[in-house]
Amino acid sequence: MSRAAIVSDRRTTGLSADVIAELVAEVGLLWHERHQAKRVSRLRNRVVDVGAKHRLVFVDRLLATLVPLRHGTTHDVLACWFGVDRSTTTRAIGEVRPLLAERGCTALSAQVCVYGPG
Repeated sequence: MSRAAIVSDRRTTGLSADVIAELVAEVGLLWHERHQAKRVSRLRNRVVDVGAKHRLVFVDRLLATLVPLRHGTTHDVLACWFGVDRSTTTRAIGEVRPLLAERGCTALSAQVCVYGPG
């Protein structure tokens, strides 16, 4: 499934494209800051920015987190949609879900993602 198809159909995430764009701008900045801080703080055996690159950009990580909140989609299905390994989707969800909770996006009735004011 393409990113455009997921964003354009509100039924997939429960959120409009405008709300998703707001989340990308706000939560994406937090994710990037935390990711960079973690990279800089750990001991390295090689130079920064050498090695494997992310196969899921932040917007894909966000979508991979929102879809299971709404539909209970398995990480295996998400991995197929985004063309990555299941462990990649699991890691992405583990990174993004706490950021969404801080922002006010919570799972209610295990099926609906509600966007709260920030």
